[in-house]
Amino acid sequence: MIDTPLTRRALKLARAAHQGQVDKAGVPYLHHPCRLAEGMPDEITTCVALLHDVLEDTPVTLAQLERDFPPEVTQAVARLTRPAGMDYFAYVASLKNHPIARLVKQADLAHNSDEGRLAALPPEERARLREKYARAKAILED
Repeated sequence: MIDTPLTRRALKLARAAHQGQVDKAGVPYLHHPCRLAEGMPDEITTCVALLHDVLEDTPVTLAQLERDFPPEVTQAVARLTRPAGMDYFAYVASLKNHPIARLVKQADLAHNSDEGRLAALPPEERARLREKYARAKAILED
């Protein structure tokens, strides 16, 4: 993972925000954004990967992010936050024209589709998620 003062700030915030959260397999949630961040090519995308779920899944607000991070980070994180009630696939399609959000979402889908992560879920849930993530990947690749 790219190590700069800004990425360390993002990691610290993500760690605090996701404290006590676990994924569907019971693994500490922080592992997911860290995994995405490991594959990012630069400081901005690394920060966005680390923070991609904080607005949607924690009490952190956009105003809080805007105090500590540049607009390139906060705008991408805001784009990656699905508005309440918005269809998932319409949300995915809305990311296509934002290069940073698109890159991070593609990494998110790849990690969420990882068979090692899916293996801990019941067969019906694995099948449902495989289909959902494959459709989302196709939308972003189109």
